[in-house]
Amino acid sequence: MESQNITQIPKFLLLGLSDDPNLQHPLFGMFLFMYTVTVCGNLLIIMIVSSNGHLHTPMYFFLANLSLADIGFTSTAIPKMLHDIYTTQKTISYAECLTQLTLFNFFGCMDSMLITAMAYDRFVAICHPLHYSVIMNPRLCGLLLLASSFFSVLDSQLHYFMVSQLIFCGDVEIPSFFCDPPLLLNLACSDTSSYSILAYCIGGIFAGVPALWILFSYARIVSSVLRVSSSGGKYKAFSTCASHLSVVCLFYGTGLGVYISSAVIFSHRSGAVASVMYILVTPMLNPFIYSLRNKDIKRALKKLLSRTTYM
Repeated sequence: MESQNITQIPKFLLLGLSDDPNLQHPLFGMFLFMYTVTVCGNLLIIMIVSSNGHLHTPMYFFLANLSLADIGFTSTAIPKMLHDIYTTQKTISYAECLTQLTLFNFFGCMDSMLITAMAYDRFVAICHPLHYSVIMNPRLCGLLLLASSFFSVLDSQLHYFMVSQLIFCGDVEIPSFFCDPPLLLNLACSDTSSYSILAYCIGGIFAGVPALWILFSYARIVSSVLRVSSSGGKYKAFSTCASHLSVVCLFYGTGLGVYISSAVIFSHRSGAVASVMYILVTPMLNPFIYSLRNKDIKRALKKLLSRTTYM
């Protein structure tokens, strides 16, 4: 069969999580519930932070933007997946596929950058507490957000360019519920060695560098906390990082698991199941992690609920 450019193929087939007809309704109900909880939970975090003046600090500024990015991240794939399960029509057009993978990489990179900015915020708060308000001023916070947006756009456009150059043979059946660039690279019938190198470089820069900075920040944090003499002071310092550290482990742990599984067994749907953890479960759990472990958020939530009750 002759090779043809991806732009000449009108549709791609998203195989989804399962072909079993008996599982479609349970899957639809479960993912609809999880997606609703994700959107509502992150919107609640944004409302709490924006409505409470005591939370207008750098940490909560980045948290509100992380919640917004999480909504965008999960919305790039889950609504399409719900539509495919409900209608049993699992096709996606070329333009929709490119749009989806572009937005997916934009919001995914935005998550990574914001988590890195939050790690820097915790580093300054614990290692340089006397200069915290001077260093983490509104101007720097705005610049960090702007830089995060810029690198996210750059990352998404590099993935867009890479995938738009791929050549496929015949029908394209993607063993997932969304257009994942690594899977598309595996499915291409042309030589993808140069694009694979580019993909590794992109991953090393936009995922590896932030991860290294987070590790460096926490190494300095641990070093500073261990020098605190009182056990109460150590506990207080570590407790301020507990929520963020949980989100870091969840984000990078699930992301690493997804791409290891897709590299080892990409032809099966185990990678698609792992992707659910990365795309849906992590954004869904983030609001719970910050609300359950954070006294300021819980206090602001109670105030917001009491204000709503008396309205």
